[in-house]
Order: sequence, then structure tokens, then C-alpha cells
Amino acid sequence: MALDVTTKDTTALGDAELAEMADVCAEAGICHEIGPLSKQAEEWVLVTLVREGNHLRGFSFSTLERIGGTPAVLIGLATVKRIARRDAVLRAIVADNFRRALMAFPDEDVLMGTRLCDPSGFEAYKPTVDIVPRPGYKATGEERAWGRRLAKRFGVESSNYHDKTFVVSGEGNLPYVLDHESSKPEKTDPDVAALFEGFDPSKGDCLVAFGWIMAEDLLKYG
Repeated sequence: MALDVTTKDTTALGDAELAEMADVCAEAGICHEIGPLSKQAEEWVLVTLVREGNHLRGFSFSTLERIGGTPAVLIGLATVKRIARRDAVLRAIVADNFRRALMAFPDEDVLMGTRLCDPSGFEAYKPTVDIVPRPGYKATGEERAWGRRLAKRFGVESSNYHDKTFVVSGEGNLPYVLDHESSKPEKTDPDVAALFEGFDPSKGDCLVAFGWIMAEDLLKYG
């Protein structure tokens, strides 16, 4: 069965949809309930819903905006249900966010930023280049500045953010991350996994990550 993807304003979300989203979270790694989901709906502009038939398989809260003039897709909380087709669900979420980005920022390179608590989340960045952080790479001063900008945009306290490692030290609350588990975790690069060593997602530990999709690659989502 084909996946059905819809992106709409968060103001159009109903209680029944929020309950479905909470059910998806309950079967994932980060179990957000309806209360926090409602607050996310207030903080973000767009919500993307991926369905298979009548069943919700994944979702994301996001916004399209310019940060210092630079076009960006920012993904807040996103969760993919742990089903056999979960990799396809993640691709569908990313693709629809890029489709919206193409409409908003034609002919421009676009930054995609989010937070991760597991190496599987980096699968969302397959269409992008110049991903930061990445194994064996020392971020430039400008890239570290981007990390600080994104952390601030995500509401992270500066005292909890480590700009050399892009790590957010949690304060005991569940993090608002892109929550995905690869269907082939055995293929995870050990060096990528090492970026998350010592993390405790239940306390809010996560990583601020970003990458760029070039204007010519964005056209594929038209």
C-alpha cells in the first residue's frame, strides 16, 4: 500500500490526530504524550503526517524560515513508527519538507537542521551535503556558529550546549528530536554511533545536526 503524505498548518491539527501521534510516540523511543505534542503544535508552523491506509506511520513538526537571511527547514519533534517500512516513512517526511522548501525558496541552497538522540537519525540527511557534525571532521568557526544559532532557535539554554561537539546536555526532560530507528542498525557506521556515546535520551541528551541541500537537488522534489 502506498504511503499518503500530507503537510498542513499545525493550527489545523485536531484532538484525534494528536491522539494518533501520541500512539506513534508510545511505540517509539521517545514517548511524548498528548500534552507535549499540543505544545509542539503551538510552537511550530507545519505538521507533516504520513499514513499507510488509515494508520498514521510517522509525523514531523517543522517550519520554513530564514535565519540571518539563509533559507532553512527546521524540524522539531519528528517520530517514525517502528514498522518494517519505517525507512520509507522517514524518506517521505523529509521529501515533503523539501517539497515545501522548494516552493518557499526556489533556486536557493537550503539548510536542514534538527536534533538527534540516535545515529539512525542521520539517515534523514542522505539527500544533503556538508553534514555537521560528522566523524573525523573538525567544524569551522562558521559551522560552530550555525550550531549555536540552531540550538538557540530550538530553545536550548546556552549553558547546556557544547558548541565544539554540538551536544546538548539534558535537564531531565524528554528531548524533542527526530526519533527514528533504522531497519538495518547493523549497518550503522561505528564512528557515527560514537558521536552519541554516553547519551541518555530519557534525560534530554541530544545532538544538534544540520546539512545542506543544493538548489539543483531540491528541484527533484518539485
